[in-house]
Amino acid sequence: VALLGLSLPASMGETTPNYSFEDYKKTADWLLEHTKQRPKVAIICGSGLGGLADLLEDKTEFPYKDIPSFPTSTVQGHAGQLVFGKLQGCECVCMQGRFHFYEGYSIHKVTYPVRVFFLLGVETLIVTNAAGGLNAAFNVGDIMLIKDHINMPGFAGQNPLCGHNDDRFGVRFPCMSDAYDRDLRALAKKTAKEQGCDSFLQEGVYCMLAGPTYETIAESRVLQTLGADAVGMSTVPEVVIARHCGLRVLGLSLVTNKVVMDYESKEKANHEEVLRTTQLRTKDLQRLVSQLVCQLSSGNH
Repeated sequence: VALLGLSLPASMGETTPNYSFEDYKKTADWLLEHTKQRPKVAIICGSGLGGLADLLEDKTEFPYKDIPSFPTSTVQGHAGQLVFGKLQGCECVCMQGRFHFYEGYSIHKVTYPVRVFFLLGVETLIVTNAAGGLNAAFNVGDIMLIKDHINMPGFAGQNPLCGHNDDRFGVRFPCMSDAYDRDLRALAKKTAKEQGCDSFLQEGVYCMLAGPTYETIAESRVLQTLGADAVGMSTVPEVVIARHCGLRVLGLSLVTNKVVMDYESKEKANHEEVLRTTQLRTKDLQRLVSQLVCQLSSGNH
């Protein structure tokens, strides 16, 4: 960068997290004081997928703006509240609306909730997102089990673990080769078959770009060459922090559009299409996650 005569924005040079252990603990303690629920499973709902939280019973809802030190979400399709409750008898906490790097948040703020979940006693994190399909075999409306990821912002130094490491959360150099739990993926496949969802269940590699622009055709071709099956603008930072904390992770991408790969194509990616497709498949995804959580709570994993 220096050789090119360019300078990094101030935020790009920041490697020290904005938050201390005490900040995370203050938020967790506040939540524990305001609800009797003690969740073992946390679910992060992607664009248009906030309806997962509506399935919870005995709900307690906390708008992000009311939670000490919590960021707020500004994206259409993201409600912006933390919902505690029971799903199939299992105590859960749902993020109805996540935070994105492209909203201008630091990577540490984007991942803030995951460390709070860890301090609440959460053991399993389920992350969902809307993604563009890069794999030619994928169809719009397919659900992709994430088996691995490519962390493009991480390549550029935007890793949420940059800076001081707090051993109370995890080790300095965490392993990511097992980021997405193999047993949970096997359970998801079994559950999908039982639910009649296996015809549109795929498995593949998710690539995160910073956004907020959708990919150029050249970029999409590069990602295909790298082995990515789907592309989006979220999820990976939360997964990195979750694994650092020792949480088990299951990732699900809803393929909401086919990424444009042809210069002659008149197709254009847009957020409205993403939300429309999400609405069509929401109930299937909700059913799948609900049954998965039921299996987790029954110890069938």
